Amino acid sequence: MIHAIAIDDEPMALEVVKAHAQKVSFLNLSQTFVSAVEALAFLKNNPVDLVFLDINMPDITGVDFSQLLPPNTAFIFTTAYSQYAVDAFKINALDYLLKPIDFNRFVQACQKAHQTIKKEEAPADYLFVKDGYDWTKVSIADVAYVESDGNYLTFKEKNRKTLTRMTIIEAQELLPKKHFLRVHKSFLVNLNHIQKIERHQLSVSTNDLVPIGANYKDDLMAALRQLWNVK
Repeated sequence: MIHAIAIDDEPMALEVVKAHAQKVSFLNLSQTFVSAVEALAFLKNNPVDLVFLDINMPDITGVDFSQLLPPNTAFIFTTAYSQYAVDAFKINALDYLLKPIDFNRFVQACQKAHQTIKKEEAPADYLFVKDGYDWTKVSIADVAYVESDGNYLTFKEKNRKTLTRMTIIEAQELLPKKHFLRVHKSFLVNLNHIQKIERHQLSVSTNDLVPIGANYKDDLMAALRQLWNVK
């Protein structure tokens, strides 16, 4: 469970974050603040894992506030202004959410936070992905491969396909790099599901064939040698 607070001088913006947070099972948004000064006082005695932080605030800017956070406290900026994005990532913001905050982007940011904050603990073994109007729980270990088609991905398991709006780059950030490798511009494969390696394609446990891009073959073979302890 990620323990978080949100800070924004606009009460309506906080209501949006609160409503989104209530739908994320692994996120506990314990407090919200319209005053950055009050939030700073709270954090002195109540450490949290994550802070949702507006940039434009009257008492202190979100950028300045982020530098006062206790060590190892992650923060995600929430703002209506896109021009601060480069500066935000320069100071190691975990993500940058533009208002009005889309729930799908909110969940992606939370999943990124979960992997970053909990990386010293047992990694999460599932993802929640948006499937039409629903959210579907996908077991990471059961995913044989991920196929990209523009801004949509298909997570392929043995008996199920889950289509979601996400880019392959975003999937790479969410899936464990130890097991998922990009083998083609449109495919990520779970190394544990590979059954056979051919010259230009892989056979996987779902009885599907996954193409191997020429630019990805060396990295694939190196990863498999390490995983299988083969020289």
